[in-house]
Amino acid sequence: MTIRHVRPKKISEIVAEQLTEMIKSGEVEPGDRLSTVQQLADEFNVGRSAIREALSALKAVGLVEIRQGEGTFVKKINHDLASLVIPSVEFMKQDDVRQLFEIRKIVETGAASLAAMNRSEEDLFKIESILHEMKRAEGDGELGERADVEFHLAVVTATQNSMLNKLLEVVSDTMQVTMREARKVFFYSERERLAKLYEEHCQIYEAIKQKDAHTAYEKMMVHIVGVEKAMFLKSETETSK
Repeated sequence: MTIRHVRPKKISEIVAEQLTEMIKSGEVEPGDRLSTVQQLADEFNVGRSAIREALSALKAVGLVEIRQGEGTFVKKINHDLASLVIPSVEFMKQDDVRQLFEIRKIVETGAASLAAMNRSEEDLFKIESILHEMKRAEGDGELGERADVEFHLAVVTATQNSMLNKLLEVVSDTMQVTMREARKVFFYSERERLAKLYEEHCQIYEAIKQKDAHTAYEKMMVHIVGVEKAMFLKSETETSK
């Protein structure tokens, strides 16, 4: 057995960890001013130098802001890691949209498959209700778009995977914009194509209802690929004009 040297933690590291936990737990909130260095030293029963080192460490990782003459303030923690990866809607380029579709093909097909295995009766009722809403919304682009997004989020909820659910919530605004554009393609073309879009959602639902993970995966893939092709065919046609 290889024995590795265990490095004892410095006092400032222990203080930094405790302050970090206070921030993440909400005991101190974004915008709050922390106690003075002297007050913190008294509270933690440590020297002022340990407090200064701890605050410098928190500043380095972006948890606090040290304002000269004012004190140390808690900064807002960015839990939304996806926002660092996926551009805001206003800044999305065509290549970004293509990459978003690639993400959807990877994530949502797997979600449909997992939903087929884990869905509850309550999940089925929710998805079926959204399908009814989607059917009623034919002819109303805005309502149809909202129902479309709700359908995909409901499928993810049916996986019973809370982390996956949070991930899709993060990108839902961006997804909604791409879905809006996609539905415009169908809405302003033949009515049969809009009906086909609805039918694809019904097929995904039916596979999930029957607990057919393989078919749920395939039907979701067919749906997303079809929407992607329609969107970029329209884009390429407009570019060539």
